[in-house]
Amino acid sequence: MNEKRGLLIKRTIMMLVGILFISICVGCYRLSGFGVDAFTCMNLGISGFIGMTFGTWQLIMNILILIVVFFTVRKCIGAGTIVNMVCVGYGADFICWMAQDVLRIDMTLPLRIGALILGSLFAGLGVAFYMVAEMGIAPYDSVALIIEKITKNRVKFQYARVLSDVTCVAIGVLFCLASHGDLLMIVGIGTVINACFNGPLIQFFRTHVTEPLLNGKK
Repeated sequence: MNEKRGLLIKRTIMMLVGILFISICVGCYRLSGFGVDAFTCMNLGISGFIGMTFGTWQLIMNILILIVVFFTVRKCIGAGTIVNMVCVGYGADFICWMAQDVLRIDMTLPLRIGALILGSLFAGLGVAFYMVAEMGIAPYDSVALIIEKITKNRVKFQYARVLSDVTCVAIGVLFCLASHGDLLMIVGIGTVINACFNGPLIQFFRTHVTEPLLNGKK
C-alpha cells in the first residue's frame, strides 16, 4: 500500500512538473520573438483573428480536441489533462505579463536566444514528464497518439507529432495573415525547430530521462 501511494505521489509530481515546464516553454517562445511552438502558433493566430485572449481560446480549443480524444484514445484523459487544459495557456500569459509588464525585462538578442533554447528544451522535457506520469496528457499531445492508432502504428509517434505540428503551423499562419497580424511574432526559427524536432525530443527525454526517473533507474 505504501509503495502504491509513493508511486502515485511520484506520478503526480512528475505530471505537475511537466505542466509547469510546458507553461515555461510557451512563455519563453513568446518572449523570444523567434516564433512559438506549433500549437501556440495556431491558437495565437486564431485568437488574434477572432479577438479573444490566448489563454481563453486555447482552453476552448483544448475542449474541442478533448471531445475527439474521448472517443478515440480515452486512456489519455486524466487529472493531468484538466490541469494542462486550464493552466498552460494562462500560465504562459502570466509569465509574459511578469517579464514584460512587471519586471520590464529588455529582451536583448542574447536573452531572446536564451529564451528560444529554454523553450525548445522545456517543450520536449515537459511533455515527456507528464506523458510518462500517465495521469492524463494535454488533448493536443494526444493527437499524435490518435494518428498512430488510426494508422495502426505505421506512423510512429515522433513522425505523427511532426505531422500534427506542421499542420498547426499552417493553420496559425493562415489565420494570422487573415487578421493582418504580426506573422514574425508567431512563426520563426523557433516554430521550425519545434515543429520538426519536438517529436524526436519528446521520445528522447522519455527514453533517457523520465522513464528511468519514474522506474528508479540510473
